[in-house]
Amino acid sequence: MTEKSTQMLKQATRDYLQWMRSMQSRGSKKLIRYGLLLVDFIDFVKKKNVLWEDCFTSDTLKGFGKYTNHNNPSSDAIKGLSIYLFENGRIPQPLCRPYYQIDLPDIYEQYLIYHEQSRHVPYSQIKPIRRVLTSFYEFLQRLHIELAEIKTDHIEAFMAECRKRLAPVTCKTYRFQLRGFLKYLYHERKILPQDLAPLVAGAPLFDKAKSPHFLQTQELQKLFSNLKLTTPTHIRTYAMVHLAYYMGLRPGEISKIKLDDICFKKKELTLQKRMENNIMILSVPDKTIKAIAVYVLKARPKRSQYRNVFLSFKRPYKPISHKTVVQYISKAMKHSGLFSSPYSLRQTYALNLINAGVTIYESKEMLEVLKTNKSGINKACP
Repeated sequence: MTEKSTQMLKQATRDYLQWMRSMQSRGSKKLIRYGLLLVDFIDFVKKKNVLWEDCFTSDTLKGFGKYTNHNNPSSDAIKGLSIYLFENGRIPQPLCRPYYQIDLPDIYEQYLIYHEQSRHVPYSQIKPIRRVLTSFYEFLQRLHIELAEIKTDHIEAFMAECRKRLAPVTCKTYRFQLRGFLKYLYHERKILPQDLAPLVAGAPLFDKAKSPHFLQTQELQKLFSNLKLTTPTHIRTYAMVHLAYYMGLRPGEISKIKLDDICFKKKELTLQKRMENNIMILSVPDKTIKAIAVYVLKARPKRSQYRNVFLSFKRPYKPISHKTVVQYISKAMKHSGLFSSPYSLRQTYALNLINAGVTIYESKEMLEVLKTNKSGINKACP
């Protein structure tokens, strides 16, 4: 009887892998990986004398997980085989319900109808969207998150899960379909307080070689708690980190700030020679203006012919370059266990604007704030 079960499983595996081969390229890494895992599964069934009717049960899956080192990947392979056999009427019940059998809440179903009617797409193209929505719905259910409570952190966590188990091309499809659903929730249903679609990895900004990296709250707390004020170099770094995070300035912009650009009384900063050669006046947060004041009064070299705020500590005390700004901010981040670039501070600043209710378009404007013609700007007070 056990031998018969083994033969049935071998035939089922051959049929399943042949079906997979017909659905994708012959050299697919997933096909090879599934094949090797299912061969191990057949060997497990034979050694443990598992009957055919018991092959696709949770107990058998748990037993195989202990038998092999490939725990999660083997689970996907066996679940996929069980769904294939169920769909072809060869077993009464799969290990997990196929995505198309899971009942989604009305708003998900209404989106599928809206998408089909507004885009005039055939039903065959709706099925992949349902698969993505089902995966997203199950993710939110596990974390007990309502649609109206979705934040960028939740979306990043969902896509991180997808990257662990899906091919890059499939992840790209998931990002695309998820953006459509988020747009619908914001524009059509008014459920989300802001449009999160542009922040889903894969938007134009995210298509560059390096994707934006957003620092979490605990990472920022760790960074600022580790900043020191014991040496002139520490005080200078302290001020530069504040400018990078609390104002979203680039390293190049920080290195070019001059004493004449800062009005300590009004807590304003005038930036010059930015994009399109515009001049901008920025409001400076209290923490940042204090950090700059401490540096200017206690750490900045007194005797220098240069008016730049940030100078080197070696004679003749020249202005530092943007590379030096990157170097010292990176050093501070590394000391705090954060292995990301200083530009992540600017990116986190932009994300905080969006989480505060500012739209993606308004945040872009705030990163290029208060553009005005040079003739309309009075010189910043000393």
